[in-house]
Amino acid sequence: MPDVANRIIGFVSRTLQTLRSLWSSGNSQDHLQASIRQAELEGLQFAFYARLTAIIVVAVWLIWLVPWPRDLYYGAYALGFFILGYVPYRLRHHPHGEAIKLGFIVLDVALVSAAILVPPPASLGNEWPIQTRLRGQEFLYVLLLLAEAALTYSPRRVLWTGVSILGIWSIGVFTIYSQPDTLRFNDAVAEGALTSAAILDLSFKPAFVGLTAWYTQLVATSLFTLLITLAVWRSRRTLLNQVETEVVRADLARYVSPDVAEALTRRGRTAFGEPATRTVAVLFADIVGFTKLTETLSPERTFALLRSFQERSCTIVFKHGGTLDKYLGDGFMATFGSIDLRSDAPARALACAFELQQEIERWNRKRSDRGADPLHVSIGLHCGPVTVGNLGGRERVEFTVVGDVVNVASRLEEATREIGGSIIASADCIRAAGDPEWLTRFQSSRQVQLRGRHQGLLVHIAA
Repeated sequence: MPDVANRIIGFVSRTLQTLRSLWSSGNSQDHLQASIRQAELEGLQFAFYARLTAIIVVAVWLIWLVPWPRDLYYGAYALGFFILGYVPYRLRHHPHGEAIKLGFIVLDVALVSAAILVPPPASLGNEWPIQTRLRGQEFLYVLLLLAEAALTYSPRRVLWTGVSILGIWSIGVFTIYSQPDTLRFNDAVAEGALTSAAILDLSFKPAFVGLTAWYTQLVATSLFTLLITLAVWRSRRTLLNQVETEVVRADLARYVSPDVAEALTRRGRTAFGEPATRTVAVLFADIVGFTKLTETLSPERTFALLRSFQERSCTIVFKHGGTLDKYLGDGFMATFGSIDLRSDAPARALACAFELQQEIERWNRKRSDRGADPLHVSIGLHCGPVTVGNLGGRERVEFTVVGDVVNVASRLEEATREIGGSIIASADCIRAAGDPEWLTRFQSSRQVQLRGRHQGLLVHIAA
């Protein structure tokens, strides 16, 4: 028994801590609250349209159910309910929009409770005692406000709505219960013992009010509030985790290639970057004569030129599913197939190389219009087995590829100065691409002897 009691106490304590965290709305993660705020605003908009739909449905139902002119009385309530939803909806971007919404939630509960508990004037054909207002199932309409609050993605609003219902509905019930003409079970008992037949007869009298239904409403409302609040909180936490993952991925993408950032967030830091051997296409690109080109440029213009080149190059590399391995001063190294095994990696590398040259040509036309010198970019491509994985120490780790393929691709890019042409691709790379049409994109072929290698290499050259 003591263990059971301790478990119950522990559960209650954790529940209270959860509710406190719901009310604070995650202040410890302020850098993500903008996204959560946007989700709440979208939920508030959706809740308003849901409210409008409910008003129309209930209005049609009342017109069919309630005789004229009493339906005008309830129509006025429907109009007021619409106004109470429209005002906070219009003020949802106000600096105090949350406080405004919480205030209007109280008014919502008060209006719906009044529509249920306050009878229409006798002139509209209603002569039933006010105590009969507690006999129907109209209390369910009040619970619909909990559903509306849940649509706003805000557990605080759900909790506040539930508390408002408990308080305002109880005030209304006790107001009717305290009427002088109300028949109460306790009063009847005080007058003498009641038989079962007398109790049944008392409960059917129009002015009788029992509190059992009110007790049930309090318990049901409390449970509904708790369950819906926890459900919305869990949904909010899921959204928060998704937003946090996206923020981390976006931040990582500023420092590493987007596919590396995606792999890190998807697989986790411990599972990503384990050494492996894969067939990878490697592309090196470099601005020819960059040093001479920037001799007359200021440091600011030199950096602006590099940034523009890098932005254009990265866009094309990422478009073809490549990984930006590293920047190399006025050049860069990109790999294709280093993150995931993809058979079309060589073809994507070749497509990237040719589109990069087309982009440089378009850029040169713009530079020519403003009198700037044209740029010439040399590209080398090779494909083969490499080792991929994380390299570095405890403080800094870099995902990269190592192997002879990397050295060959770098040497091919350097060879463009001697051989001529802007793109040099190894025959191995074109063969791995699998489509003979790639050969038509190159103007010549030849054997080259690369620095540091004993055997010659067949390459294809494009102007």
